[in-house]
Amino acid sequence: MSEPAAQALAASGGKQATAETASTSDDAATAVISLYQKHSKIYPRSVTGRFVNWRWALVWATQIVFYGLPWLQWNGRQALLFDLVSRRFYIFGSVLYPQDFIFLTGLLVISALSLFLFTAVAGRLWCGYACPQTVYTEIFMWIERRIEGDRLARMKLDQSPWSLKKFGRKAAKQTAWIVLALYTGFTFVGYFTPIRTLWAEAFTLGFGPWEWFWVNFYAFATYGNAGFMREQVCKYMCPYARFQSAMFDRDTLVIGYDTERGEPRGSRPRKSTIPPRERGLGDCIDCGLCVQVCPTGIDIRKGLQYECIGCAACVDVCDDVMDKMNYPRGLVRYATQNALREHYTGKDIVRHALRPRVLVYAAILVAVTIALLVSMATRSSFRVDVVRDRASLARLVDEGRIENLYRLQIMNAAEQGQRYRVGVSGLPGLSLAQPIDVTLGAAEARWVTVAVRMEPQAARQAGPGAHPMAFRIELRDDRSASGWGAALNEKSTFVVPR
Repeated sequence: MSEPAAQALAASGGKQATAETASTSDDAATAVISLYQKHSKIYPRSVTGRFVNWRWALVWATQIVFYGLPWLQWNGRQALLFDLVSRRFYIFGSVLYPQDFIFLTGLLVISALSLFLFTAVAGRLWCGYACPQTVYTEIFMWIERRIEGDRLARMKLDQSPWSLKKFGRKAAKQTAWIVLALYTGFTFVGYFTPIRTLWAEAFTLGFGPWEWFWVNFYAFATYGNAGFMREQVCKYMCPYARFQSAMFDRDTLVIGYDTERGEPRGSRPRKSTIPPRERGLGDCIDCGLCVQVCPTGIDIRKGLQYECIGCAACVDVCDDVMDKMNYPRGLVRYATQNALREHYTGKDIVRHALRPRVLVYAAILVAVTIALLVSMATRSSFRVDVVRDRASLARLVDEGRIENLYRLQIMNAAEQGQRYRVGVSGLPGLSLAQPIDVTLGAAEARWVTVAVRMEPQAARQAGPGAHPMAFRIELRDDRSASGWGAALNEKSTFVVPR
């Protein structure tokens, strides 16, 4: 390929570009490189150890909550249900409406602050132990190992020609993945459609169009991310891997390789009694197992890398190798960069972890959490929204009175029926056109039309314009002397025409 042709190919957006050419003869030798790095499939090796046990404990905990929570009943209904059709959000004993969005905002703020705090203290523990991508990848890889075998067996199977045995194992794995992915999608939709109803519809394939879409969409996302993309999601798609460096510092707990102790690395006889330093070697025997067990395929011995998700698989396998070599554990371990350099003890690491940024994150997190809990605890058992009738701001009625129309949405946030009385205050001469008592069932909401009137003399004294007033909605309480209990005051305006 000539140089002008190569330039034209690069300008046209081709995937290959021509490198510098070296002419050793009349024919120029051209090197072609790809603009995209070729992806090599990663075959993580299985590993055992204390951190693997912790990871699987969190896998079980998160999935028991995710798969089991929709089936839990509370007061004769689903304990956790986001009913988008009726605009009710049932969270155990609480019934929330879209107007309670502030509580969701508070929950998101708490989640963000928690992520900042945990990242500043201990790096990517969320990614390594509880992130859905990690959890489902771990489950899918477990299924893969049970059907196809461990690392070497899977590599050999993939490299072998197609046969009935290979087809059977691949088909069995894909079937198990698809079944798990579909049930995951089904469970996800079960948080928005009552799952018992959804289960009955599943046997007749009677899902609605949106239910079909979300079951299959969530199943496809789970199947693709956990079965095929795996570490690619963590390395290229997840934004957390990119901005985590802004929350890291040299006192953040990360997985580190003790270079001073491990280098120079090299192989040696397993049963050798000669200390490694007398051989001119460090404790690292260069077995490469830390790379083989890494789910993202990195070499932790090269230092801190953004691809590291902090799963500690390399820590477990390295400790196992150190035990077999009769060397101390901890060549690869959880530590801070300063701890590895300055040889901190455990107490030193904890002391440096309590630095100003961590204390600020913790203080804000505690304050926001307490505020949210107090707001939830003191939240009224009903809500009221007031909307003016825009079609008729003000009108004259009998005996010269001025009347304004309003629409009140009264929302019962309790699990039992309640009765309410509507009143009005704020201006002299204001009254309701007729008494209004409203009875609502459990978690029911209703729009009520309310006519408010002002006497002619009071209107002349007030003058034309919009004047502040308020609706008072009282809750019936048979235990009180007056028969009425908690009350809400909702502000509005009364318009006197010119």
